[in-house]
Amino acid sequence: MPDPVRTKLKLIGATAVAFTGGVLIASGLDLTPGSQAAVLFQQAPSRQDVKPVADLSEAFISIAESVTPAVVSIDTERRGRGAAEGGQNVPEELRRYFRLPDSDAPQEARGSGFIISADGYIVTNNHVVEGADKIDVVLQDNRHLHATVVGRDPLTDIAVIKVQASGLPSVRLGSSDNSRIGEWVLAIGNPLNLGTTVTSGIISAKGRPLPILRETSGSRWAIEDFIQTDAPINPGNSGGPLVNLRGEVVGVNSAIASPTGYYSGYGFAVPIDLARRISDDLIRYHAVRRPALGVSITEVTPEDAEVFKLERIQGVVAQDFPAGSAARQAGLQPGDVIVAVDGKPIQRVGQFQRVIASYHPGDRVKLDVVRYGARRQFTVALTQAETDASTQRTTQAPQAAPDADGGTSKLGVAVQPLTGETARQLGYTSSGGVVISAIQPYGPAARAGLSEGTRILTVDGKAVNDVGAFRTAMAGKRPGDVVSLQVQTRLQGGGSQNSILNIRLPD
Repeated sequence: MPDPVRTKLKLIGATAVAFTGGVLIASGLDLTPGSQAAVLFQQAPSRQDVKPVADLSEAFISIAESVTPAVVSIDTERRGRGAAEGGQNVPEELRRYFRLPDSDAPQEARGSGFIISADGYIVTNNHVVEGADKIDVVLQDNRHLHATVVGRDPLTDIAVIKVQASGLPSVRLGSSDNSRIGEWVLAIGNPLNLGTTVTSGIISAKGRPLPILRETSGSRWAIEDFIQTDAPINPGNSGGPLVNLRGEVVGVNSAIASPTGYYSGYGFAVPIDLARRISDDLIRYHAVRRPALGVSITEVTPEDAEVFKLERIQGVVAQDFPAGSAARQAGLQPGDVIVAVDGKPIQRVGQFQRVIASYHPGDRVKLDVVRYGARRQFTVALTQAETDASTQRTTQAPQAAPDADGGTSKLGVAVQPLTGETARQLGYTSSGGVVISAIQPYGPAARAGLSEGTRILTVDGKAVNDVGAFRTAMAGKRPGDVVSLQVQTRLQGGGSQNSILNIRLPD
């Protein structure tokens, strides 16, 4: 007697075969050996094809198991500052009615960090522990330990704290310089109060400048050269490690770019090579011994490349030198373009700052420089930076209507003589030449960063002694030409700064 179950299975199998055959016939597919359809069917994933995926999964598991024990949660408490530090002086009755938080109540926050030594040194972000009155560290085994701040550096957003313990698990530090765009990475931390979390992604870009550190610190020494990743990072991840597939830390998760404040595909980490250098100083000296080359620099623009005869639009332009500048003493001049440091190519300002920051005061570096097309090399002994110097410019200047006469409107500026009285008003130590008295919003000069009160020293290398000389220099300029200006600006902290700006006139 036939088995009804077996018969039913045979029927289903026959139906499936018939259906498949019908589809193939209706589609006109040729299943003869070597045909396109046959090749497609032969390309179905095999066990051998799946093996690399399994290997990647095993790598993620291995990294998570080895690194997460050294990742900690950092809980901070800041005592309420009240009205004395910006809290609103709201009557208690209104505060209760509108359910406003008590301005004197402690403020709690959470971040992440990672242990770098068995005796309890932990790296995190400066913004995680800045202003904290109490810091508690929660280890992977749920131990709660009090931590003290060893040192902080707002200019790189790196801090080191310490707990009193021994025999702790620690991470292995890699090289961010050797990391590559497209490389798999894991972000580990404690986002959204969820506890230890591991997310994956790739390195999306390197050398990303974010204006957050310079804006918050107000210092020209802030270094912004972040690793960008699409590994999901959320509030609470700050200070956690970004890890490569070798289980090495290549970055310190620091920030996200998001309209909502939560992950939207863009995370940023401080490169570990920079973080390691800063951490070493904080542990050894409780402060950062920052090396200084003694030169003010700007990014290379297409106009700079044309004027300075560069092969590529990369490097940094030397603009001005403070008193006692090591770079100036070594022979560098305004307009020199630094294209390499100790043989390492330089592409942008943030990278250059990070490379110089990897050295110590007293170290000697070799600079490859392009001076108007000629290649030169200089050796500079780095000094120790004075990091409290301000580079913010003053913007007050006498008001005047833009002057279109003599071609000055091509730049979008009006100029007037820098008399003794005007020089005193603007804070210049000498008079003579011309100063910008008005500027056209969104004009070529404004887009290049010029402002009212800026003194123009030269046009295309020729000194400008009066308004007539400036007009004559500009009169021969045509749309699309590049104008090379040497300008001088006053600094809020005193002193002045010279810069070279190459500006292309609009067509």
